[in-house]
Amino acid sequence: MSNSIAIVDYGMGNIRSIVNALREVGSDGELISNPREIAQRGKLILPGVGAFGEAMNNLRQSGVDEALEKARQAGASILGICLGMQLMFSVSEEGGIHQGLDWIKGRVIRFPDQPGLRVPHMGWNELTFTRHHKLTVDVENGSDVYFLHSFHCACEHFEDVLATSHHGLRFTAMIARDNLYGIQFHPEKSQHPGLTMLRNFAQM
Repeated sequence: MSNSIAIVDYGMGNIRSIVNALREVGSDGELISNPREIAQRGKLILPGVGAFGEAMNNLRQSGVDEALEKARQAGASILGICLGMQLMFSVSEEGGIHQGLDWIKGRVIRFPDQPGLRVPHMGWNELTFTRHHKLTVDVENGSDVYFLHSFHCACEHFEDVLATSHHGLRFTAMIARDNLYGIQFHPEKSQHPGLTMLRNFAQM
């Protein structure tokens, strides 16, 4: 079993930037699309940019969804980034109702239409941590990170929330439960805070 971090390649978004960010923090990232390999890895990143429904279709048609479930049940550490974090939730309302991986109870919903609120939420915004966690070691509460998303995750259980941010409303910016972790923003574009979190995940 390889010691490098497996980055799940299921055809959604430019994931080379994650490989480059891991290299910058002294870790190896390996793009993997074979379900059998994915199921056997102990540390995975589920990235993604684009539409929730298309992403879930890609996961199901390739068998990667079942491989991820096997890895999760075997205790693999899995980090979802941006769309990858949203896929961990039960349901998304993006372009209809779509079932997710259902690892984290909750829904993925659009930011509200209200005067002066720009959607998508794009740019730098402040994190507020809800608790101490190994993923956020050496990252200051109140750090600014880079977001780009029109939909946000609403957790059923607040104990799954690791950090929040604010854009018209307070929304979930990070999650953590057992061996599952999620980051709504782009850590590879978030300078020191984002790279530190990737380093923390690599060193777990």
